[in-house]
Amino acid sequence: MRYLADILTFTRIILATVLTCMSFYLAPLHAAFIVYMLGEITDALDGTCASRWPFPKNKTPWYRKYAAKYDMFADGFIALAMVLFFSLRVNMLAGLLILVPYLIIGSIIEFVVYGKFMGHPDDCTKNCLMRRNFKLAKKIILIRRNVYLAILFTMAVWTLYASEWSLITKNIIMGIGLGGSLFFWIFLSQRRHNISRDAVEIEKKLTKKSK
Repeated sequence: MRYLADILTFTRIILATVLTCMSFYLAPLHAAFIVYMLGEITDALDGTCASRWPFPKNKTPWYRKYAAKYDMFADGFIALAMVLFFSLRVNMLAGLLILVPYLIIGSIIEFVVYGKFMGHPDDCTKNCLMRRNFKLAKKIILIRRNVYLAILFTMAVWTLYASEWSLITKNIIMGIGLGGSLFFWIFLSQRRHNISRDAVEIEKKLTKKSK
C-alpha cells in the first residue's frame, strides 16, 4: 500500500498524456471527460494515501526525495491537458480567457510567495513571502487553489454538457459528480486548509525560527 500514492500520481501523468493526445485526434468529448475525471480522482486520493501509508525513514525509495516536484508536475500536466482539450475541442475563446490570465497571475504569485517558479513551502528563496510572512503566503496560495479548482470545475461541466451523451445521462453524471465532490470536500477537509502535505510541519518550523 505504501506505493499506492506514487502509482496514483504516475497514473495521473499517463492520463494527462492520453488527454493531450485526444486533443489532436478528435476523440469524443465524453471520453475526454472520463479521462480527465479519473485524473482528478487520483489527485484527490494520492496525498491521503501518502499520509496514511508512509514509508519508514530508512526504507524510503530514492525517488521520494522529489515527491513534491513530480506531484506538482502531475497536477499541472493534467490541468494543462484539460485546458488544451477544452480550447481545441470545446471553446477556443473561453479556453484562452481561462488560461492566459491564470498563467500570468499564477506566475506572479509563484515568484512573490516562493521566489521561484514551481516553488514549494520547503523549496523557496530566503527573502520570499513564504519565509517572511507564512500566514499571508498561505492565504494567497489557498485563494489561488480555490480559483484553480473553480476553473477546472467549469471546464469539466462545460465539456460534459457539450458531449454526445443524452441530457438525462449528463444530469445523472452531474448529480453523481456533485455528490462525489461534496464527499471529497468533507473527507479531505484537512487537506483544504494545507498548502502542501508538509505544510503543518513547515509552519511549525518557520514559526519557531521567527520567535
